[in-house]
Amino acid sequence: MWKIWLLFDARRALIGVLAFAFSMVLLNHFIQLSTPRYGSWLNAPIETSSN
Repeated sequence: MWKIWLLFDARRALIGVLAFAFSMVLLNHFIQLSTPRYGSWLNAPIETSSN
């Protein structure tokens, strides 16, 4: 396993993996917010209490 790290710079590889994971998380959240089941609260009317 250590021979693999001789081919790659560890800092650049870690930054690349983290950037890829972050972009996947953002993509997943935006896809879920665009569905009616999970994104319907964005367009729901604001409920006000009349006390």
